[in-house]
Amino acid sequence: MEELNELLQQRRSKIKSFEEAGVNPFANDFKITATAGQVLELHAADDKDALEDLDKSYRIGGRIMARRDFGKAAFLQVQDGSGRIQVYVARNQVGDDVFENFKKFDIGDIIGVAGAPFRTKTDELSLRASEIRLLTKSLLPLPEKWHGLTDVETRYRQRYLDLIVNPDVREVFRKRGRIVNLIRDYMVANDFLEVETPMMHPVAGGATAKPFVTHHNTLKMDLFLRIAPELYLKRLVVGGFDRVFEINRNFRNEGISIQHNPEFTMMEFYRAYATYHDLMDYTEQLICHVAEQVCGGLVIPYGDREVDLTPPWDRLTLREAIVKYGRVEMEVLNDHEQALNYANSIGLELDKQIGHGKLLTEIFDEVVEPQLWQPTFITEYPTEISPLSRKNDQNPDVVDRFELFVVGRELANAFSELNNPIDQKERFLKQLEEKAKGDEEAHEMDEDYIRALEYGLPPTAGEGIGIDRLVMLLTNSASIRDVILFPQMRPESL
Repeated sequence: MEELNELLQQRRSKIKSFEEAGVNPFANDFKITATAGQVLELHAADDKDALEDLDKSYRIGGRIMARRDFGKAAFLQVQDGSGRIQVYVARNQVGDDVFENFKKFDIGDIIGVAGAPFRTKTDELSLRASEIRLLTKSLLPLPEKWHGLTDVETRYRQRYLDLIVNPDVREVFRKRGRIVNLIRDYMVANDFLEVETPMMHPVAGGATAKPFVTHHNTLKMDLFLRIAPELYLKRLVVGGFDRVFEINRNFRNEGISIQHNPEFTMMEFYRAYATYHDLMDYTEQLICHVAEQVCGGLVIPYGDREVDLTPPWDRLTLREAIVKYGRVEMEVLNDHEQALNYANSIGLELDKQIGHGKLLTEIFDEVVEPQLWQPTFITEYPTEISPLSRKNDQNPDVVDRFELFVVGRELANAFSELNNPIDQKERFLKQLEEKAKGDEEAHEMDEDYIRALEYGLPPTAGEGIGIDRLVMLLTNSASIRDVILFPQMRPESL
């Protein structure tokens, strides 16, 4: 810490010396004409002779990432948003006064450079500086060159520093932006209307989760940061928008892990006159389209294994999956006492009064979910845990719903929507009973949503896709924090 304070003081003193020399250490009048990436791309095929005959100069801006000094000249590595380019600075090219000031520049400083492209003796495409200016004086040193920024806590907390020194991290977030744009373009091309719905709700609904609570002073009422946009999007379907989607934030007051962040991004979409079977096909097509564009194919690496996204993807009912992966007979799952004994045998400690549907879901989460590496649709979820889903016409104990799992985690959740207002109200009342028993994630009663259903929601299917988890998959990222620019962190202990 003492060494850092000394460096900080040295750099602060340089600010004063620059100002005394008439150099603004925070200038804002240097106009760029190109990026490093553009220069490198434009002249990638030009050899030494071609560049010598070229009467072309560029003005770039960027951060000094490395420098090698040779008395009257120096080589710099300058980085901007497009990448890095080498810059050659010579006293006889920029002048004595400029070069004297240049010698005080530090790694991390942001500079402006004007110069012509040329190739060095090692054939590296570079810029020969005819002008070099300090644009922003950096007071804190960048991480040491060879070890870099590797501490995970620091990387997440000081993401700006992570982005400066780790090019792989920058690439992840470039890919994230591309993934979101590809999804948006695909939805629009399939006649979906992008909409925006409220982020603050008078009733927390649309999912089973614990909400964050805030307060509106003027209205003197509590509001909830949304846990899902579902009920508002379905109101729009009632209003006549047959295909709608939204890509935006949800907030859930729950734990933090490599899969969970309290603030996360989802895409939810609703399609009238469709079933959850239609959405399974559509989800395959959408994700495969994005994967091919971003990854160049459908077989992609994840960790030390591969994921094969080639359709068709496996489809199993929840009970079939437990039988397959849990090595248990269907007869055991159909009997509550036997299923409870099985749950105990695999280490689950559950209340004997637990509903049978919730019991099966707990077993599934324990023995099946971690094993679903290749993309798999799980269908026929218990009605008990699906308060917004349409009951199956042949078996009312399950609903017309699927969840998509890849690399052992849920990626999407979808169902044919419950559009019977009488049934919906009964299920909300059942949820209120669960809340009264202490279930903080149980669904609230939303009277206005019931009223909307009473006007008539056409047969509809809807789905939510976790954008963060999809980005994790397509960028081979192990933690959700690796794909969220500023993940939630504990308070910093200074």
